[in-house]
Amino acid sequence: MAEENKNKKMVEDITPMDVDFAQWYTDVVRKAQLADYSCVKGCMIVEPAGYAIWENIQHELDRRFKATGVENCSMPIFIPESLLQKEKDHVEGFAPEVAWVTHGGMEELQERLCVRPTSETLFCDYYSRHVQSYRDLPKLYNQWCSVVRWEKTTRPFLRSREFWWQEGHTAHATAEEAKERTEMMLNLYADFCEEVLAIPVIKGQKTEKERFAGAIATYTIEALMHDGKALQSGTSHNFGDGFAKAFDIKYSDKNNQLQYVHQTSWGVSTRIIGAIIMVHGDNDGLKLPPRIAPTQVIIIPIQQKKEGVLEKAAELKAALSDKGFRVKVDDCDKTPGWKFADCEMRGIPLRVEIGPRDIENNQAVLVRRDTREKVTVSLNELNEKVAELLDDIQANMYKMAKDHLDSHTFTATTIDEMEKILDEKTGFVKAMWCGCRECEDAIKEKTGATSRCMPFKQEHISDVCVNCGKPATKMVYWGRAY
Repeated sequence: MAEENKNKKMVEDITPMDVDFAQWYTDVVRKAQLADYSCVKGCMIVEPAGYAIWENIQHELDRRFKATGVENCSMPIFIPESLLQKEKDHVEGFAPEVAWVTHGGMEELQERLCVRPTSETLFCDYYSRHVQSYRDLPKLYNQWCSVVRWEKTTRPFLRSREFWWQEGHTAHATAEEAKERTEMMLNLYADFCEEVLAIPVIKGQKTEKERFAGAIATYTIEALMHDGKALQSGTSHNFGDGFAKAFDIKYSDKNNQLQYVHQTSWGVSTRIIGAIIMVHGDNDGLKLPPRIAPTQVIIIPIQQKKEGVLEKAAELKAALSDKGFRVKVDDCDKTPGWKFADCEMRGIPLRVEIGPRDIENNQAVLVRRDTREKVTVSLNELNEKVAELLDDIQANMYKMAKDHLDSHTFTATTIDEMEKILDEKTGFVKAMWCGCRECEDAIKEKTGATSRCMPFKQEHISDVCVNCGKPATKMVYWGRAY
């Protein structure tokens, strides 16, 4: 009974989703030791458990980037004000979020330095000095770094004043090549989310209002969280030759004619960790997809003080590790029940329970985090069964998320219908739009929903705009968002 009470208390420390989703999220982040608040207001400390997830994200994305020819580099953290001012739309888009350095030591700087909110201007300055001929193109660069945006309202991973991301910046000879790269990277992000994070996404283009400052087109992947809110999970921007003209980035083509380059930018940030939490988590804490989980299998010795138990746990760990699985043994002096609750709260996909009786019978008990199903397996078949279950857990987590997305995607033909859906059911609403900025603003004012994207796969829901009744030009996914 005492053990049950301890386990219950661990779960009670996490606020139930249906009571307060925002508090549930914060509780999971803190309880699972993914991140902590820092002494710098609005900035988070990413703890080892959270950073291990980010490292796995980095590793997998980096591998995929490099397969498309992308190379990593590093740009300065500071941007001179004069450089930032070269692209007017870009500056205006970031002006409210910029942090400025005005002093170096005790001396006032002759020119203010911006702490990078993003690095387009730095890459443009570099390309203007390193691109002369068509032979120098394309430039396919990416950097892993942190950036600073002076957000007013912050929340761990979802929005903080400093956050970690990758930002890709490419330069191409033609508009067609730039468009191809923009779409390629968006598809890469979508595949990564679905195949590795088990998160289904909607792919599409942002409206003019929502597109990135200075871009001619912004493409996005949008995911749906458990509470029915949308989360922009990755973006890819086509800059055309706008930045090239502002920074005078020209090259000599094969006919020895000067041409402006065409550029792209694309990024995914630590915000995606928030998506993993809010798509897959439950009232007991995290649920991590096996392909991204830092620990895929945890071995819990039962009656570990008895002779041979810890030795057998270590033997199983070694055997599973040799097969490439990420494995840990929890040999702390807590009770097994406490360990079960702890590894569930931390989202470890699969646990292996091994005790004296199991050893005697040459077996172990395997327990899934996603369904809580238990299965007894011969130790002779452990490696094969672990592989099978991890694959099944990955597939099942994607299916559960896809079912949630499908069941929380609705259609509306009137603004009243849209508002009712968003108030009573939550989720994405597909509705037609005339393409008018005023209507987009009116929909947000009336419903609290923003345009998430114009999907590449268009559907015909009606002939008229959901708001004004004029002829529609696009079907749009709308939703309330983080």
